[in-house]
Amino acid sequence: MHTAWFDFTLIPIDIFALLTMTAAFTSFFTACFGIGGGVMLLGVMAQVLPPQVIIPLHGVVQLGSNLGRVLLGWQHVQWWLISRFLPGALVGAVLGSLVLVALPPKVMYLTIALFILYSCWGPKIPRVVLGTAGTIIAGAVTTFISLFVGATGPLVAAFIKQLDVDRFRTVATFAMAMSLQHGVKIIVFEGLDIPILPWWPLLLCMILSGALGTWLGFKMLARVTDKHFGVAFNWVLTLLAIRLLWQALVG
Repeated sequence: MHTAWFDFTLIPIDIFALLTMTAAFTSFFTACFGIGGGVMLLGVMAQVLPPQVIIPLHGVVQLGSNLGRVLLGWQHVQWWLISRFLPGALVGAVLGSLVLVALPPKVMYLTIALFILYSCWGPKIPRVVLGTAGTIIAGAVTTFISLFVGATGPLVAAFIKQLDVDRFRTVATFAMAMSLQHGVKIIVFEGLDIPILPWWPLLLCMILSGALGTWLGFKMLARVTDKHFGVAFNWVLTLLAIRLLWQALVG
């Protein structure tokens, strides 16, 4: 079916609605818990979108979602850290653009699945010194990796959370760092002529629903107490990753 507003030959209308609702829920989750929604959204998008656009479209939606959290928590952002993170992110994006190639679908599915499994069950990233050099290196490495696996939120958060500050400052600073990372990543993909513009209605709906989820999540931020939710979340992601592994193995 084709309309003047959106070409539903790209994706069916039910998948359009599913991704819009998923963007709201994952933004709500990240606003409540500080992290996790980006990886969950990546896992869902990888089930229903063409492999070559998964990471670029995910980056656009995550940019909108993180900017929403930045606007709501602007006064809590630790700008001294962001000023060090940005130069590293730019370096990582440039290096990544030099080696980024159109990966076969099987490789894309396999890479995303393994990254999701590691973020759920792998060892924690070792603590690093929060000095200028360490922050620049963290920005460069995580941005470079994000061009290939999409959701590097767990890696960035492992660094940001070393600030050892309250939840609002952690969430706001994390959101600002991820906004910068997704922003430079989108510039790289645009330079490689990966088609993003035809998907703008879906992206707009996902960003708007994500903004609603963020607003609701901030309302709940100080009230979340369910310790078992994190375990359930990991298992949901694991099931998504197993399905991606199956897709990678059987084509």
